Amino acid sequence: MRPIRRRHLPSLGALATFEVAAKHLSFTLAAKELNITQGAVSQQIRLLETALEVPLFIRMHNALELTTAGTDLFEAVAAGLDTISGGVGLLRPDLQPQTITISATDGMAAFWLKPLIDTFRAEHPSTGFVVLASDEDGTLRNYSGVDIALLCGNERSEVGEELHFLFPEAAQPVCSPGYLAAHGPFETVQSLNRANLLHLHERHWSANAIGWQPLGWEEWFRAQGARWERGPSSLSTNKVALLIGAALAGEGVMLGWHHMVRQFLEDGRLMVAHPAPVTAGRGNFLRCQTASLQRPTVARFVDHLLASLRA
Repeated sequence: MRPIRRRHLPSLGALATFEVAAKHLSFTLAAKELNITQGAVSQQIRLLETALEVPLFIRMHNALELTTAGTDLFEAVAAGLDTISGGVGLLRPDLQPQTITISATDGMAAFWLKPLIDTFRAEHPSTGFVVLASDEDGTLRNYSGVDIALLCGNERSEVGEELHFLFPEAAQPVCSPGYLAAHGPFETVQSLNRANLLHLHERHWSANAIGWQPLGWEEWFRAQGARWERGPSSLSTNKVALLIGAALAGEGVMLGWHHMVRQFLEDGRLMVAHPAPVTAGRGNFLRCQTASLQRPTVARFVDHLLASLRA
């Protein structure tokens, strides 16, 4: 695109609307995020394209793609809005909200994030948190206002983002002390086939915000050179919270993800049923918006999360 003098730039509002639409590649999702109608989003985009005299989107049936010009503008606008936000924050830190918005999957939010929020608020009680947790809505990580996104997979950062590796995805058989005393010990891999093996239903792994390769009992037995005999189980569920609740209640053995069951192992409510772990070849990541890190509260909380790993 040819250079445009500043006084001839389109309105900042139109550029901000374009940035949200380009991020989602959806006028519908952009309208939802901006709390305006889809027609208003479409009209602002058309006016912007007219002002710039260049198409920004390729409109297909039920889909949008950015043109080359649209991609270039998206990168420039995203970086510019982050710079403006950061600059305002530096000039008027008193105006910056003391609320941190985080997106995560259900299990990650409940069993890893929430305990760390609690310890942070013990020292910073004036800080509030918005936690957008879902296994089904994969767009939450890109929702406007999200300062930190907790992700799993093989991630990479984009313009205006900072990415931290947290830990690998690993799991190990765990159960309550009472169940282990009544039904254990499980000294061999095959001996676990006689236990009540609580497991995540395949629907969990195909959820829209997850979509990862399964890490369940079949994978655990295969990693140990054995075979899961798929005996009767009292619970198969797509929700990690229900699985952990059943294990805590002494109903059987579950594959406990290290970062989710650590607190229960430390306080003795769960025990390791067999020492062999299984890994999935993927990691968990913390993705921060660079502009959000200009706010001291967000930066302190990110340091708090990373320090918990070192501890």
